[in-house]
Amino acid sequence: MKIYTKQTVFDAALDRIRWVFENFDNVLVSCSGGKDSDIIYQLALIVAEEKNRLPLPVVWLDQEIEWQMVSDHVKGLMYDKRVDPRWMQIPFLISNATSPDMPWLDCWDDAKQGEWIREKDPISIKENIFNEKRFHEMFRAFIKTWHPDSPAAYLAGVRCEESPTRYTALTSAETYKGVTWGKRLDQKRGHYTFYPVYDWSYTDVWKALHDNQWPYCKIYDYYYQYGTPIREMRVSNLNHETAVRSLFIAHEIEPQTWSKITRRLHGTNTAAILKDDMTKCPKKLPFMFESWLEYRDYLVPRLITDPEKQAKFTKKFAAMDAKYTDMLRKEDMHRIHIKSLLANDYEFVLCDNWERSPVLNNLLKFWKGVTHDNNATNPYIDWSKFNADGSRIQDAQ
Repeated sequence: MKIYTKQTVFDAALDRIRWVFENFDNVLVSCSGGKDSDIIYQLALIVAEEKNRLPLPVVWLDQEIEWQMVSDHVKGLMYDKRVDPRWMQIPFLISNATSPDMPWLDCWDDAKQGEWIREKDPISIKENIFNEKRFHEMFRAFIKTWHPDSPAAYLAGVRCEESPTRYTALTSAETYKGVTWGKRLDQKRGHYTFYPVYDWSYTDVWKALHDNQWPYCKIYDYYYQYGTPIREMRVSNLNHETAVRSLFIAHEIEPQTWSKITRRLHGTNTAAILKDDMTKCPKKLPFMFESWLEYRDYLVPRLITDPEKQAKFTKKFAAMDAKYTDMLRKEDMHRIHIKSLLANDYEFVLCDNWERSPVLNNLLKFWKGVTHDNNATNPYIDWSKFNADGSRIQDAQ
């Protein structure tokens, strides 16, 4: 349930950022070049100046295969004299959704320097001293290295409007001192991430950028002109499974960047030709299979040829099959598995996003005995195994 107040989301976000600065001596801004992180960047600068906390540390994990417009935009932010730039152009791994024979992009690999999308910037951090090479752990590793013995907090631009999963995550559980709009990174060390604009709409974002004449990445203008849906206007690296659709139009928007990507990354041109068909699970079950489960198990050894990766997929799928053995409509899960295989989703982002959805969250709570008004319409509850009050029907002796 949403509760409306007389305070604007703009002023509320400023107050939340002030609260973070008051509770943490070390505050860093996580930057991506996207519109939401631009808002966080600008609001945090306002508060940092109020509290005499400049220069403001700003962190950008540069994933190499980025829009040139994104790189140019973030460079402008990093060169601001009020900023302590933490521009990370360091070697690390990120999954590649475009090719099964090149499952990882080794960003800024020194051995591939001649193939880099662009040269490293003079002010960037270039050496990976963080004992981590996987994207999802990098920010945790940064803050642990920079502030090993003291509390610290990131400010980042994540909004509930973007997905029901985010809505649930940012409104239902305490993160720190009664606040829900955050994430625990390392509670023992006092490391957290906070999302001060979690209740903003995308219209609030664009109004704030326009009213204050704050700079934003011009890739959004091209997306708009191209007719790209709002939810697909991604500024993330172009080869990730959640952003790969941007590759379908990259050759039209930034042809020079496109040419460099095709040399750097296997499968890029195929992605542009096949478009959604490359990673989309078929709407109809192929006629030669009796179930989506059978189809999934057929694809695993044929699409994933690396034995280590194949074992990882097999283990993950088996664990989910066992976890949801009492669930109705298991074919929904198996279709997610198939999409994960087609997208080379070795980090199981698609599976994890599906599991974090509100309907799955309510199902798991229901199995633990927690009732909810939406249980009656939850498509995954097998009512043949439960009484009307939610108690389990005992198996016949």
